[in-house]
Amino acid sequence: MKLKPLADRVLIEPAKAEEKSAGGIIIPDSAKEKPLRGKVIAVGKGTKDEKMELTEGDMVLYGKYAGTEVEVDHVKYMMMRQSDVLAIIE
Repeated sequence: MKLKPLADRVLIEPAKAEEKSAGGIIIPDSAKEKPLRGKVIAVGKGTKDEKMELTEGDMVLYGKYAGTEVEVDHVKYMMMRQSDVLAIIE
């Protein structure tokens, strides 16, 4: 299945959470921080008031509580509005 975001929405594949701390301690799943960055997989066309600034392949930072988690073919993604993206990582 393929998803195509509508309007000003973007589909982001979150970066993997850190498995180990700086000291080499393995972090259990329950204590892992939710990743706040990811790769843009698909973008909508924007709205008449706001053009789409993001493109597929951009690495981005987004808010901790931004977006909605969706699962497609056993892969978890985040669907959010472009305005929920804080920055593009260059």
